[in-house]
Amino acid sequence: MLAQVHSCAVIGLDGILVAVEVDVATGMPAFNVVGLGDAAVQESRERVRAAIRNSGLSFPMRRITANLAPADLRKAGPAYDLPIALGLLIATGQLDADLSNAVFVGELGLDGMLRHTDGILPMAAVARTHGIATMYLPVEDAAEAALIEGLRIMPVRSLRELVEHLSGARVILPYHKVTGFTPPPPKPHVDFADVRGQEHVKRALEVAAAGGHNVLMSGPPGSGKTMLARALHSILPPLSFTEALEVTKIYSVAGQLPRDMPLVRERPFCAPHHTVSTAGLVGGGSRVRPGMISLAHRGILFLDELPEFGHRLEVLRQPLEDRVVTLSRAHGSVTYPASFMLVAAQNPCPCGWHGDPERTCNCPPMLVNRYQRRVSGPLLDRIDIHVEAPRINYDKLSHHLPGEPSAIVRERVIAARRRQSERLLDHPRCHSNADLGPAEIRAFCTPDNAGQALLKAAVQRLNLSARSYHRVLRLARTIADLAGAEQVAAPHVAEAIQYRPRQGE
Repeated sequence: MLAQVHSCAVIGLDGILVAVEVDVATGMPAFNVVGLGDAAVQESRERVRAAIRNSGLSFPMRRITANLAPADLRKAGPAYDLPIALGLLIATGQLDADLSNAVFVGELGLDGMLRHTDGILPMAAVARTHGIATMYLPVEDAAEAALIEGLRIMPVRSLRELVEHLSGARVILPYHKVTGFTPPPPKPHVDFADVRGQEHVKRALEVAAAGGHNVLMSGPPGSGKTMLARALHSILPPLSFTEALEVTKIYSVAGQLPRDMPLVRERPFCAPHHTVSTAGLVGGGSRVRPGMISLAHRGILFLDELPEFGHRLEVLRQPLEDRVVTLSRAHGSVTYPASFMLVAAQNPCPCGWHGDPERTCNCPPMLVNRYQRRVSGPLLDRIDIHVEAPRINYDKLSHHLPGEPSAIVRERVIAARRRQSERLLDHPRCHSNADLGPAEIRAFCTPDNAGQALLKAAVQRLNLSARSYHRVLRLARTIADLAGAEQVAAPHVAEAIQYRPRQGE
């Protein structure tokens, strides 16, 4: 007897429909799973065997072959347990049901209970794309799958419950999701009002948030760089529903989606330690998973003590330009989105006090130069805003009047982003000013005559590269958006220029 059940695989962030074919034939008892499955897929044989027996059903002592088609596509994970078990029950005549318009996903416990499975959102999306009407999956994954419109979601607790439902002995009610998407009000761990002093750094971070620009803060230990980076998260605009789905898909595939939160509603803030591996930073591994730069998609990637990351920083060049990261392996390539704001902090030297007016640096000049050269020039050139965060004096620390709260700054950022969205309606590739390409820069970032004269002088004196020239124009456009100006003017260009690193730094 032969039976076929639909399931799904995940390659990168894309779901792919998989046909699970189960054949039961006479001969020596055996149970083989073919179709290029990994160890978790091969181990499904024992899970399926025990789950069927412990669900009060009969496991045949015959020659069983389960094929996962297409056979040249690598399969990973335990999501095929449920479709293999159903195919086996149909092939042995223990279940009579038409499953041609449904897809089944789920890991089976030895007692027949269904367990959580990663990557549900892209699986539900591909099922809907292929016109499949119904998806059966574990109960705790139903809310995540219900984010895809037009797909009937059937939450299943156990194999026995599903068999009874398909045979008509009992009814499983479809999952009804709560409609509407409302991002929660931000609950910042650090508010701008809590940060004493550093007003020029706060202004730089406001510009960065308004345009999605990259930032590098330099200064001695204890000047508030980490606190400012965390406060930046509190002034970012809320996620749109489309952006929330993008982020949720990444966290679902990575297995980091909280069980009680089927949809990510806040922008990510990822802060890997400088000991992170290259695979942990950009993604990869034996079973390719998204790295920290993809988990920071539509949010912030904060790299504290930037020079300590060393050579691993060079892998950020392509993602910072292309907004995606492509991982090539012998069996194929996988592309993950990586549109993040890079926020970095560094000390001027190993001891941290180089150039400080009050404390003496103990580092030899050669050591200082070697430390600063750990971050390459091409990477620094991809950072839009370079700002100094000096020591905070006692008067500012002891000042009791609160600064401007994040909520007020956030409103200005949202207004600037709204102007960008209206301007870029016909340019879907661009989400903010940081994404503008040469054509968009020519169309939207041309300064007035005074601004062009100032920019020409800056290019000559600061020896700006072509990339830096374009980044100054993007920054000036963002500063103009914060000011509500239609055209980029000389004051906007002047502020943008001062965020570039000085020659020789």
